[in-house]
Amino acid sequence: MTTLELPHGDHLDLRIEGQVLYLTLDRPEVRNAMSFAMVEEITATFDAIQDTDEIRVVVIRGAGGHFCAGGDIKDMARLRTAPAHNDDHDDHDHHGEDDIGGPDDPMVQANRSFGTMLSVVEAAPQAVVAVIEGAAMGGGFGLACVADVSLARSDAKFRLPETSLGIPPAQIAPFIVRRVGLTQARRLAVTGARLDGDQARRLGLVHESCPDAEALELALAQTLADIRRCAPRAVAVTKDLMLSSLSENLELILDRAAQEFAVQLRGPEGTEGTTAFIEKRAPSWALDDA
Repeated sequence: MTTLELPHGDHLDLRIEGQVLYLTLDRPEVRNAMSFAMVEEITATFDAIQDTDEIRVVVIRGAGGHFCAGGDIKDMARLRTAPAHNDDHDDHDHHGEDDIGGPDDPMVQANRSFGTMLSVVEAAPQAVVAVIEGAAMGGGFGLACVADVSLARSDAKFRLPETSLGIPPAQIAPFIVRRVGLTQARRLAVTGARLDGDQARRLGLVHESCPDAEALELALAQTLADIRRCAPRAVAVTKDLMLSSLSENLELILDRAAQEFAVQLRGPEGTEGTTAFIEKRAPSWALDDA
């Protein structure tokens, strides 16, 4: 029985089974479009599990047959008509076009919160698995890019519609480049790309494309079984090293990697893992109810 307290919200369904947190985007009436409130709830959930060893995997999926239809356009429209400055921090006598895009612009702050959410999901110490059905547009596209493992139905509908709406996929763009490379990311952006699950797999956006719901559930079960065989702290350390390699000096990364290797090998996971291998048995974490 978990003692972990998760944040309460109106836009997510959170369920823990064993050491797996099932995070379901729960606005099926709008195909799980991401309101700014939902973004905050996702960030708060990942913040809550950041330092716990009770959760080894987070499975993200959508309610009602769709993953996520992107950002909530109504939310965006409401902010578009709001003043482009924050009166609580006003130290000017005049506000005009120069305020648009400034640090006090509520739209800037709201949009940036989405990038924060993607970064938090990507950097989670747990393994993160996205299960994608139906629409995966905009923000849903971004979530697919930051999951460690993305599984999709072959008839899922991936789209990057922002440029066709007159806006850039601002917070999503860097994560798409990191996922599929600059050349493909540019093509997706300038065409407002439409992809099915098979095309997304060939592009490297997702890792598996499944023909139907049963195959998708089998792929998820196999992925969870594979993750269960991996030591949780080793997974966290490995993810951190891999993500750090995108921005840190290679020699510094290799130095830190050697230090982390030594700590892990001498620590409880390394001791248990190597001993289990010699004794030809499963390590203790592989026997946990994940």
